[in-house]
Amino acid sequence: MAGVTDRPFRQLCRHFGAGYAVSEMITANNALWDNEKTRRRMDHAGEPGPIAVQIAGSDPAMLAQAAKLNVELGAQIIDINMGCPAKKVCNKLAGSALLKDEALVGEILDAVVAAVDVPVTLKTRLGFSNGAENVLRVAERAQAAGIAALALHGRTREDMYNGAARYGLIREVKSMLRIPVIANGDIDTPQKAKAVLAETGADAIMIGRAAQGRPWLFREIAHYLATGDILPAPEVSEIRAVLLQHLDELYAFYGEYSGCRIARKHIAWYTKGLKDGNAFRQAMYKLDSTAAQHAAVSAYFDSLAELGERLIYDMEETATHADVALAAA
Repeated sequence: MAGVTDRPFRQLCRHFGAGYAVSEMITANNALWDNEKTRRRMDHAGEPGPIAVQIAGSDPAMLAQAAKLNVELGAQIIDINMGCPAKKVCNKLAGSALLKDEALVGEILDAVVAAVDVPVTLKTRLGFSNGAENVLRVAERAQAAGIAALALHGRTREDMYNGAARYGLIREVKSMLRIPVIANGDIDTPQKAKAVLAETGADAIMIGRAAQGRPWLFREIAHYLATGDILPAPEVSEIRAVLLQHLDELYAFYGEYSGCRIARKHIAWYTKGLKDGNAFRQAMYKLDSTAAQHAAVSAYFDSLAELGERLIYDMEETATHADVALAAA
């Protein structure tokens, strides 16, 4: 979720009921911190607590130092990334690549927990490759090291995001640990959230990709878990207001050039499957100013509102849609 869960998006998710939001992954190598991208990732101004910062790397001492420095900058929870499957991360033996070296995993956990006086959590996967799932040993080692909570994605690194998340091992992990376990992977509806909680026995669930362009998912899940009722789809007027406010915050956070380009992927996610959405997106991708982009989004949702107050979906586009993946950086 690096490049997605920036401060504007985290604040939006919290607004819709997310109980907790973790920063984008920050490299443990503080020699690389002196750049605009990392400074933005470390910007938590105005965020409600607890402030959770995720760090990534493979050197125990460097990760410990990064944890200390982030706590000094206001982090109230440190999260260690051992789950990212991206090639550029795994090639540096970070993220989910660490699962290939359980001794190093233990050294990292011990070093980071000892370095700070705030809770340290761990995000990981079932293992690096299928047939060699080692999450039971990693989870036991994490608890022994003093990790405060474990978030577990139900796939291996080999799976990437393909196939269906597997929840059986998450249930096994939960049954053997005393610390909280958070289930992650393919939770995209209120009904799925309830089913995963029941199947895994997890203490909580984590939402990632499903919230892209749909931050009200947290509200829907909370309502369903509390009442058993499904909330109606948001009205066009609400989605228009949410997206335009999100754009304003992205523009203010990133500035004119980067704000316009980063906003494209968010606009694409919000409009996925909507009537005439593909034509709108293709035109929107060509706009190179925040003012033009903002006006185009406003006009598009105004046209949808003329069709009714509920979002109008094009089922054929929903089934074939592919251009949402364009980040247009």
